[in-house]
Amino acid sequence: MAYVAVSGGKEAIEQSLKLLEIFRESREDITVSGIKENMGLLVDKIMSEAGFYSPEYAALALKQCEGSVEEAVFLLRAYRSTLPRNYYSCPADTRDMRLIRRISAAFKDIPGGQILGPTYDYSHRLLDFSLMEEETGEKAEEGEGVGSESGEDIRCGRVTDILREEHVLEEVEEDNTEPFDVTSNLLTFPAPRSARLQTFARSDAGFLGGVAYSSMRGYGAVHPTVSELRCGYIEIDVPYILDEEESLCIGEILVTEVEALVPSHTETDEEFDKMSLSGGYGLIFGRNENKAIAMSIADASLETKGDTPSQDEEFVLTHGDCLEMSGFISHLKLPHYVTFQSKLDRVRAKEEGK
Repeated sequence: MAYVAVSGGKEAIEQSLKLLEIFRESREDITVSGIKENMGLLVDKIMSEAGFYSPEYAALALKQCEGSVEEAVFLLRAYRSTLPRNYYSCPADTRDMRLIRRISAAFKDIPGGQILGPTYDYSHRLLDFSLMEEETGEKAEEGEGVGSESGEDIRCGRVTDILREEHVLEEVEEDNTEPFDVTSNLLTFPAPRSARLQTFARSDAGFLGGVAYSSMRGYGAVHPTVSELRCGYIEIDVPYILDEEESLCIGEILVTEVEALVPSHTETDEEFDKMSLSGGYGLIFGRNENKAIAMSIADASLETKGDTPSQDEEFVLTHGDCLEMSGFISHLKLPHYVTFQSKLDRVRAKEEGK
């Protein structure tokens, strides 16, 4: 879509950018490291929707755009597009996750125990006015408060392994096909599940939450039980250049993973005898529990057949992208003189013909 600049547009834009700098100028001592350390959940949200894992750059983007999530995602995706892609990482087994939080809503007792970890789930939703007078404290040592009482890392198998041993989970064939890369290829329908999961991981958290909420309220067929929610660090390996059978660990990232269980739909007693549990899956950068749960519900919804919005693959996958969503709405602020005048002329002609 092309636009013709109005007279004086260049000077007006330059003044607008100068004014933006004035509004963005820090009147308090706010640093990128301060944003990264104190706004961790917001930083994680930005990384998730940008599809780019870098807490420092996400914090920088937030500072640059006055905390606008949409602009920060735009900045990170634009920067990511300039980077070379040297490797594809090896598949990561989340059973080896170094846990900081792990709960199950399906079982009271699970092997390894429930690990509450850092969460607002059990906090009082009351403003803490003492924070207004809080002074900067000493930075906690890395890893402090994370791990077992002995100081060892916590690692546990999946809760769904218990159900597999009892043969109550729906059998799923192992899929070893190359994952579809939505950042390099055009998304087509029907989309492979790998493309769905990638798209969900980068989707706007609010949109994905709305899709999941609609399904649970009856505009869909999925109201799951969270088999396991876990948050922790997983190692990222890449193939070793000199030996393809070997790999090198290049670091670790913080993720939130959810496995949700959904009973198969039954109508008759015969079908009930064959009832099993299927699952939805969600994995998101950082601590992002509601989005991970919503992702697992959306994933399970697209595995069911129906006419509701949450079961419409094209609707769900093409309308949740934060950048495209905000960009298309934002473009309405740009000049539409020609198209509007055309519509106005038609309305005027209609009125004159009466």
